Amino acid sequence: MAPKAEARAEADRLMAAFRAAGAAPVETDILQPAEVLLDLYGEDIRARAYVTSDPLRGEMMLRPDFTVPVVQMHMAGGADPARYCYAGEVFRKQEHLSARKSEYVQVGYEVFTREAPEQADAEVFALFAGLLAPLKLRAATGDIAILMAAVRGLNTLETRKAALLRHIWRPRRFTQLLDRFGGSTPVPASRARLLAALDRGETLTDAPLVGLRSKAEIAARLAALRDDAAAPPISAEEVARLEDLLNLSANSPAALAHLREAAREMPAIAAAVDRMEARLDALAARGVDVAALDFEASHGRSTLEYYDGFVFSFHAADPALPAVASGGRYDALTSVLGAGRSIPAVGGVIRPGLVADLKEAPAC
Repeated sequence: MAPKAEARAEADRLMAAFRAAGAAPVETDILQPAEVLLDLYGEDIRARAYVTSDPLRGEMMLRPDFTVPVVQMHMAGGADPARYCYAGEVFRKQEHLSARKSEYVQVGYEVFTREAPEQADAEVFALFAGLLAPLKLRAATGDIAILMAAVRGLNTLETRKAALLRHIWRPRRFTQLLDRFGGSTPVPASRARLLAALDRGETLTDAPLVGLRSKAEIAARLAALRDDAAAPPISAEEVARLEDLLNLSANSPAALAHLREAAREMPAIAAAVDRMEARLDALAARGVDVAALDFEASHGRSTLEYYDGFVFSFHAADPALPAVASGGRYDALTSVLGAGRSIPAVGGVIRPGLVADLKEAPAC
Protein backbone atom coordinates (compact mmCIF):
# COMPACT_ATOMS: atom_id res chain seq x y z
CA MET A 1 0.00 0.00 0.00
CA ALA A 2 1.30 3.46 -0.92
CA PRO A 3 2.31 5.58 2.08
CA LYS A 4 0.13 8.57 2.81
CA ALA A 5 2.79 10.91 1.43
CA GLU A 6 2.61 9.19 -1.98
CA ALA A 7 -1.18 9.20 -1.90
CA ARG A 8 -1.13 12.90 -1.07
CA ALA A 9 1.29 13.63 -3.92
CA GLU A 10 -0.96 11.77 -6.34
CA ALA A 11 -3.97 13.64 -4.93
CA ASP A 12 -2.20 16.94 -5.59
CA ARG A 13 -1.61 15.94 -9.21
CA LEU A 14 -5.26 15.01 -9.70
CA MET A 15 -6.45 18.17 -7.98
CA ALA A 16 -4.31 20.27 -10.32
CA ALA A 17 -5.94 18.56 -13.31
CA PHE A 18 -9.42 19.16 -11.88
CA ARG A 19 -8.66 22.82 -11.26
CA ALA A 20 -7.37 23.12 -14.81
CA ALA A 21 -10.73 21.72 -15.97
CA GLY A 22 -12.49 24.61 -14.23
CA ALA A 23 -13.31 23.17 -10.80
CA ALA A 24 -13.14 25.28 -7.65
CA PRO A 25 -11.46 23.48 -4.70
CA VAL A 26 -13.70 23.02 -1.65
CA GLU A 27 -13.39 21.36 1.74
CA THR A 28 -15.89 19.70 4.07
CA ASP A 29 -15.76 18.80 7.75
CA ILE A 30 -14.48 15.35 8.64
CA LEU A 31 -17.21 14.99 11.29
CA GLN A 32 -20.62 15.12 9.63
CA PRO A 33 -24.14 14.99 11.14
CA ALA A 34 -25.15 11.34 10.94
CA GLU A 35 -28.91 11.59 10.41
CA VAL A 36 -28.94 12.75 6.80
CA LEU A 37 -25.94 10.64 5.79
CA LEU A 38 -27.34 7.40 7.19
CA ASP A 39 -30.57 7.94 5.24
CA LEU A 40 -28.83 8.77 1.96
CA TYR A 41 -25.77 6.59 1.66
CA GLY A 42 -27.59 3.23 1.68
CA GLU A 43 -27.29 0.01 3.60
CA ASP A 44 -23.67 -0.71 2.70
CA ILE A 45 -22.46 2.58 4.16
CA ARG A 46 -24.84 2.31 7.12
CA ALA A 47 -23.10 -0.92 8.12
CA ARG A 48 -19.61 0.44 7.51
CA ALA A 49 -19.83 3.99 8.88
CA TYR A 50 -17.99 5.17 11.97
CA VAL A 51 -20.69 6.77 14.09
CA THR A 52 -20.11 8.56 17.37
CA SER A 53 -22.18 10.67 19.75
CA ASP A 54 -21.53 14.33 20.51
CA PRO A 55 -23.13 15.76 23.67
CA LEU A 56 -24.22 18.92 21.81
CA ARG A 57 -24.55 17.90 18.16
CA GLY A 58 -26.01 14.42 18.58
CA GLU A 59 -24.94 11.51 16.39
CA MET A 60 -21.97 12.31 14.16
CA MET A 61 -20.24 10.30 11.46
CA LEU A 62 -16.68 10.24 10.18
CA ARG A 63 -17.02 11.33 6.54
CA PRO A 64 -17.67 8.21 4.37
CA ASP A 65 -17.26 10.23 1.17
CA PHE A 66 -17.62 13.80 -0.05
CA THR A 67 -20.62 13.89 -2.37
CA VAL A 68 -23.43 14.51 0.12
CA PRO A 69 -21.63 17.29 2.05
CA VAL A 70 -20.58 18.94 -1.23
CA VAL A 71 -24.18 18.82 -2.50
CA GLN A 72 -25.37 20.28 0.82
CA MET A 73 -22.85 23.08 0.47
CA HIS A 74 -23.87 23.82 -3.11
CA MET A 75 -27.61 23.75 -2.45
CA ALA A 76 -27.13 26.12 0.51
CA GLY A 77 -25.91 28.87 -1.76
CA GLY A 78 -23.65 27.74 -4.58
CA ALA A 79 -23.86 29.45 -7.96
CA ASP A 80 -25.26 27.65 -11.02
CA PRO A 81 -23.51 26.23 -12.92
CA ALA A 82 -20.57 25.08 -10.79
CA ARG A 83 -17.66 22.67 -10.80
CA TYR A 84 -15.98 21.58 -7.58
CA CYS A 85 -13.00 19.44 -6.67
CA TYR A 86 -11.81 18.16 -3.30
CA ALA A 87 -9.32 15.87 -1.60
CA GLY A 88 -9.19 14.40 1.88
CA GLU A 89 -9.59 11.36 4.06
CA VAL A 90 -12.71 9.22 4.10
CA PHE A 91 -13.50 6.42 6.55
CA ARG A 92 -15.13 3.00 6.01
CA LYS A 93 -15.27 0.21 8.58
CA GLN A 94 -14.26 -3.16 7.19
CA GLU A 95 -16.49 -6.09 8.14
CA HIS A 96 -13.67 -8.63 7.87
CA LEU A 97 -9.92 -8.56 8.41
CA SER A 98 -8.39 -7.69 5.06
CA ALA A 99 -5.82 -5.52 3.34
CA ARG A 100 -8.45 -2.88 2.56
CA LYS A 101 -7.95 0.36 4.43
CA SER A 102 -10.48 1.86 6.81
CA GLU A 103 -9.06 5.34 6.19
CA TYR A 104 -7.85 6.53 2.80
CA VAL A 105 -7.57 9.64 0.65
CA GLN A 106 -10.31 10.39 -1.88
CA VAL A 107 -10.17 12.96 -4.67
CA GLY A 108 -13.30 14.04 -6.53
CA TYR A 109 -14.81 16.21 -9.23
CA GLU A 110 -18.48 17.30 -9.30
CA VAL A 111 -20.42 19.19 -11.99
CA PHE A 112 -23.69 21.06 -11.34
CA THR A 113 -25.28 22.32 -14.56
CA ARG A 114 -28.74 22.57 -16.10
CA GLU A 115 -27.45 22.41 -19.66
CA ALA A 116 -26.96 19.20 -21.69
CA PRO A 117 -26.68 16.54 -18.94
CA GLU A 118 -25.30 13.98 -21.38
CA GLN A 119 -22.45 16.37 -22.19
CA ALA A 120 -21.72 16.73 -18.47
CA ASP A 121 -21.71 12.92 -18.07
CA ALA A 122 -19.23 12.68 -20.93
CA GLU A 123 -17.09 15.48 -19.48
CA VAL A 124 -16.62 13.71 -16.15
CA PHE A 125 -16.03 10.26 -17.62
CA ALA A 126 -13.60 11.48 -20.30
CA LEU A 127 -11.65 13.53 -17.76
CA PHE A 128 -11.24 10.49 -15.51
CA ALA A 129 -10.43 8.21 -18.45
CA GLY A 130 -7.67 10.55 -19.60
CA LEU A 131 -6.12 10.89 -16.15
CA LEU A 132 -6.17 7.12 -15.57
CA ALA A 133 -5.20 6.05 -19.12
CA PRO A 134 -1.57 5.13 -18.24
CA LEU A 135 -2.87 2.47 -15.82
CA LYS A 136 -4.78 0.63 -18.59
CA LEU A 137 -7.83 0.05 -16.39
CA ARG A 138 -11.07 -1.57 -17.46
CA ALA A 139 -13.96 0.86 -17.55
CA ALA A 140 -17.54 -0.26 -16.89
CA THR A 141 -20.69 1.82 -17.32
CA GLY A 142 -24.37 1.47 -16.61
CA ASP A 143 -27.53 3.54 -16.34
CA ILE A 144 -29.78 3.31 -13.30
CA ALA A 145 -32.31 5.59 -15.04
CA ILE A 146 -33.08 2.87 -17.59
CA LEU A 147 -33.82 0.35 -14.85
CA MET A 148 -35.96 2.84 -12.94
CA ALA A 149 -37.93 3.70 -16.08
CA ALA A 150 -38.54 0.00 -16.73
CA VAL A 151 -39.92 -0.48 -13.21
CA ARG A 152 -42.13 2.60 -13.47
CA GLY A 153 -43.55 1.22 -16.71
CA LEU A 154 -44.73 -2.07 -15.18
CA ASN A 155 -48.46 -2.79 -15.34
CA THR A 156 -48.99 -3.19 -11.60
CA LEU A 157 -49.85 -1.31 -8.42
CA GLU A 158 -47.99 1.92 -7.71
CA THR A 159 -47.14 0.52 -4.27
CA ARG A 160 -45.42 -2.46 -5.87
CA LYS A 161 -43.45 -0.21 -8.21
CA ALA A 162 -42.45 1.98 -5.27
CA ALA A 163 -41.19 -1.07 -3.36
CA LEU A 164 -39.13 -2.25 -6.34
CA LEU A 165 -37.68 1.23 -6.85
CA ARG A 166 -36.78 1.47 -3.17
CA HIS A 167 -34.80 -1.76 -3.41
CA ILE A 168 -33.28 -1.33 -6.85
CA TRP A 169 -29.86 -0.92 -5.15
CA ARG A 170 -30.31 -4.19 -3.23
CA PRO A 171 -30.32 -6.84 -5.98
CA ARG A 172 -31.20 -9.77 -3.73
CA ARG A 173 -34.19 -8.03 -2.12
CA PHE A 174 -35.28 -6.68 -5.52
CA THR A 175 -35.31 -10.19 -6.98
CA GLN A 176 -37.30 -11.52 -4.02
CA LEU A 177 -39.92 -8.80 -4.48
CA LEU A 178 -40.10 -9.33 -8.24
CA ASP A 179 -40.61 -13.07 -7.72
CA ARG A 180 -43.41 -12.43 -5.24
CA PHE A 181 -45.11 -9.73 -7.30
CA GLY A 182 -44.83 -12.01 -10.32
CA GLY A 183 -46.51 -14.85 -8.45
CA SER A 184 -43.61 -17.29 -8.55
CA THR A 185 -43.13 -17.24 -4.76
CA PRO A 186 -45.79 -16.95 -2.04
CA VAL A 187 -46.22 -14.04 0.32
CA PRO A 188 -44.32 -14.41 3.62
CA ALA A 189 -46.06 -16.61 6.19
CA SER A 190 -46.44 -13.74 8.65
CA ARG A 191 -48.22 -11.63 6.04
CA ALA A 192 -50.43 -14.56 5.04
CA ARG A 193 -51.54 -14.96 8.67
CA LEU A 194 -52.24 -11.23 8.91
CA LEU A 195 -54.33 -11.26 5.75
CA ALA A 196 -56.24 -14.31 6.98
CA ALA A 197 -57.05 -12.46 10.21
CA LEU A 198 -58.33 -9.50 8.21
CA ASP A 199 -60.48 -11.82 6.10
CA ARG A 200 -62.00 -13.17 9.29
CA GLY A 201 -63.03 -9.62 10.17
CA GLU A 202 -60.61 -9.10 13.04
CA THR A 203 -60.11 -5.39 13.82
CA LEU A 204 -56.38 -5.15 14.34
CA THR A 205 -56.33 -1.38 14.76
CA ASP A 206 -58.06 -1.78 18.13
CA ALA A 207 -54.94 -3.41 19.57
CA PRO A 208 -52.69 -1.32 21.87
CA LEU A 209 -50.34 0.98 19.95
CA VAL A 210 -46.69 -0.10 19.99
CA GLY A 211 -44.05 2.02 18.28
CA LEU A 212 -44.48 5.33 16.45
CA ARG A 213 -47.27 4.59 13.94
CA SER A 214 -50.70 6.08 14.54
CA LYS A 215 -53.95 4.12 14.13
CA ALA A 216 -54.56 5.92 10.82
CA GLU A 217 -51.13 4.89 9.52
CA ILE A 218 -51.71 1.29 10.61
CA ALA A 219 -55.11 1.25 8.91
CA ALA A 220 -53.61 2.62 5.69
CA ARG A 221 -50.88 -0.01 5.78
CA LEU A 222 -53.40 -2.80 6.28
CA ALA A 223 -55.49 -1.49 3.38
CA ALA A 224 -52.38 -1.45 1.18
CA LEU A 225 -51.62 -5.07 2.11
CA ARG A 226 -55.15 -6.13 1.19
CA ASP A 227 -54.93 -4.26 -2.14
CA ASP A 228 -51.64 -6.00 -2.86
CA ALA A 229 -53.07 -9.42 -2.05
CA ALA A 230 -56.04 -8.81 -4.36
CA ALA A 231 -53.97 -7.48 -7.28
CA PRO A 232 -53.09 -9.82 -10.14
CA PRO A 233 -49.41 -10.80 -10.48
CA ILE A 234 -47.09 -8.96 -12.82
CA SER A 235 -47.29 -10.86 -16.10
CA ALA A 236 -44.65 -13.45 -16.92
CA GLU A 237 -43.84 -11.49 -20.09
CA GLU A 238 -43.13 -8.30 -18.16
CA VAL A 239 -41.02 -10.15 -15.59
CA ALA A 240 -39.02 -11.82 -18.37
CA ARG A 241 -38.40 -8.50 -20.13
CA LEU A 242 -37.24 -6.88 -16.89
CA GLU A 243 -34.94 -9.82 -16.10
CA ASP A 244 -33.50 -9.66 -19.63
CA LEU A 245 -32.76 -5.98 -19.06
CA LEU A 246 -31.14 -6.63 -15.67
CA ASN A 247 -28.87 -9.26 -17.23
CA LEU A 248 -27.76 -7.14 -20.20
CA SER A 249 -23.96 -6.94 -20.51
CA ALA A 250 -22.25 -5.99 -23.77
CA ASN A 251 -20.12 -3.33 -25.40
CA SER A 252 -21.95 -0.03 -25.56
CA PRO A 253 -23.06 -0.07 -29.24
CA ALA A 254 -24.41 -3.63 -28.91
CA ALA A 255 -26.10 -2.75 -25.63
CA LEU A 256 -27.71 0.31 -27.22
CA ALA A 257 -29.04 -1.80 -30.10
CA HIS A 258 -30.43 -4.34 -27.63
CA LEU A 259 -32.11 -1.59 -25.60
CA ARG A 260 -33.61 -0.03 -28.75
CA GLU A 261 -35.19 -3.38 -29.53
CA ALA A 262 -36.33 -3.82 -25.92
CA ALA A 263 -37.98 -0.40 -26.00
CA ARG A 264 -40.44 -1.73 -28.59
CA GLU A 265 -41.99 -3.86 -25.83
CA MET A 266 -41.02 -1.51 -22.97
CA PRO A 267 -41.83 1.99 -24.26
CA ALA A 268 -41.26 3.46 -20.79
CA ILE A 269 -37.48 3.12 -21.27
CA ALA A 270 -37.37 4.88 -24.67
CA ALA A 271 -36.51 8.36 -23.34
CA ALA A 272 -33.74 6.98 -21.09
CA VAL A 273 -32.32 5.03 -24.05
CA ASP A 274 -32.35 8.25 -26.10
CA ARG A 275 -30.26 9.88 -23.35
CA MET A 276 -27.84 6.94 -23.42
CA GLU A 277 -27.37 7.37 -27.17
CA ALA A 278 -26.76 11.10 -26.75
CA ARG A 279 -24.21 10.35 -24.03
CA LEU A 280 -22.36 7.85 -26.24
CA ASP A 281 -22.21 10.47 -29.01
CA ALA A 282 -20.83 12.99 -26.51
CA LEU A 283 -18.25 10.47 -25.27
CA ALA A 284 -17.14 9.68 -28.82
CA ALA A 285 -16.77 13.41 -29.52
CA ARG A 286 -14.39 13.59 -26.54
CA GLY A 287 -12.22 10.80 -27.93
CA VAL A 288 -13.59 7.87 -25.90
CA ASP A 289 -13.63 4.56 -27.81
CA VAL A 290 -17.28 3.70 -27.15
CA ALA A 291 -17.02 0.52 -29.24
CA ALA A 292 -14.73 -0.88 -26.54
CA LEU A 293 -16.67 0.56 -23.61
CA ASP A 294 -18.49 -2.02 -21.51
CA PHE A 295 -22.13 -1.46 -20.55
CA GLU A 296 -23.76 -3.50 -17.78
CA ALA A 297 -27.40 -2.66 -17.09
CA SER A 298 -27.06 -3.69 -13.43
CA HIS A 299 -23.82 -1.77 -12.90
CA GLY A 300 -23.97 0.41 -9.81
CA ARG A 301 -26.85 -1.42 -8.13
CA SER A 302 -24.73 -2.41 -5.13
CA THR A 303 -23.04 0.95 -4.61
CA LEU A 304 -24.28 4.23 -3.15
CA GLU A 305 -28.03 4.68 -3.37
CA TYR A 306 -28.08 8.30 -4.49
CA TYR A 307 -27.09 7.50 -8.10
CA ASP A 308 -30.11 7.66 -10.43
CA GLY A 309 -28.66 7.85 -13.94
CA PHE A 310 -25.34 7.21 -15.68
CA VAL A 311 -22.86 5.28 -13.51
CA PHE A 312 -19.26 4.27 -14.18
CA SER A 313 -16.20 2.74 -12.58
CA PHE A 314 -12.57 1.95 -13.45
CA HIS A 315 -10.99 -1.34 -12.34
CA ALA A 316 -7.51 -2.84 -12.21
CA ALA A 317 -6.85 -6.39 -13.42
CA ASP A 318 -6.72 -7.72 -9.84
CA PRO A 319 -10.36 -8.46 -8.86
CA ALA A 320 -9.45 -8.24 -5.17
CA LEU A 321 -8.81 -4.51 -5.49
CA PRO A 322 -11.63 -2.00 -5.04
CA ALA A 323 -12.58 0.28 -7.91
CA VAL A 324 -9.82 2.78 -8.64
CA ALA A 325 -12.47 5.36 -9.56
CA SER A 326 -16.25 5.51 -9.69
CA GLY A 327 -19.05 7.99 -10.11
CA GLY A 328 -22.34 8.83 -11.72
CA ARG A 329 -25.37 11.08 -11.96
CA TYR A 330 -27.37 11.97 -8.84
CA ASP A 331 -30.06 14.49 -9.88
CA ALA A 332 -32.59 13.43 -7.23
CA LEU A 333 -30.10 13.94 -4.41
CA THR A 334 -29.96 17.68 -5.09
CA SER A 335 -33.76 17.81 -4.75
CA VAL A 336 -33.67 15.92 -1.44
CA LEU A 337 -31.05 18.28 -0.03
CA GLY A 338 -32.23 21.43 -1.79
CA ALA A 339 -35.28 22.36 0.31
CA GLY A 340 -37.45 22.72 -2.77
CA ARG A 341 -34.67 23.52 -5.24
CA SER A 342 -32.75 21.10 -7.45
CA ILE A 343 -30.15 21.03 -10.22
CA PRO A 344 -28.85 18.15 -12.36
CA ALA A 345 -25.46 16.93 -11.11
CA VAL A 346 -22.82 14.32 -11.93
CA GLY A 347 -19.42 13.56 -10.46
CA GLY A 348 -16.91 10.95 -9.46
CA VAL A 349 -14.09 10.04 -7.12
CA ILE A 350 -10.60 8.57 -7.50
CA ARG A 351 -8.51 6.74 -4.89
CA PRO A 352 -5.06 8.36 -5.33
CA GLY A 353 -3.38 5.85 -2.99
CA LEU A 354 -4.49 3.03 -5.26
CA VAL A 355 -3.34 4.98 -8.33
CA ALA A 356 0.10 5.35 -6.70
CA ASP A 357 0.18 1.61 -5.93
CA LEU A 358 -0.63 0.67 -9.52
CA LYS A 359 1.98 3.06 -10.89
CA GLU A 360 4.63 1.33 -8.78
CA ALA A 361 3.48 -2.22 -9.62
CA PRO A 362 5.87 -4.09 -11.97
CA ALA A 363 4.61 -4.53 -15.50
CA CYS A 364 3.53 -8.09 -16.35
